[in-house]
Amino acid sequence: MRILLDADTPIQILPLMRHTLRGHRVDHVHDLGWSRKKDRPLLRDAAQARYQLFLTNDSNQLNDPDECREIKKSRMHHVRYAHRHAGLAGLALAIGAIVAAMPGVVAHLEAANGQLLVRINGLDPTPSRRFDVQDPKTSPPRYWH
Repeated sequence: MRILLDADTPIQILPLMRHTLRGHRVDHVHDLGWSRKKDRPLLRDAAQARYQLFLTNDSNQLNDPDECREIKKSRMHHVRYAHRHAGLAGLALAIGAIVAAMPGVVAHLEAANGQLLVRINGLDPTPSRRFDVQDPKTSPPRYWH
């Protein structure tokens, strides 16, 4: 599958996407010189370049009738994600959600009979819900000696 990452998708994710989606071509608009293109011409050019999946943080595209028409005409799968939290922690949450979801998303889309719209769910921003801590002094694991 040919995958295009929109300008609002952090470029830092590109090597992770290429690593986790081996066998697929993953490009970022920045590398193609398309960073400054407006959404509608970008979608047309991406479709002409035979991209099959467009990943973006711009969920408003589906609320704009002209952009929505362009997405439909492109026949590309439209995958969006939320980047709701500021700073490096927010960037990490967004990147983590994308990297974790995309192998399953791509597998699902490869089996699809037509164009699909996908929304990647974000990670829980509450640190205590993302990891557990165990103190072996007070609660040792079974074989802790």
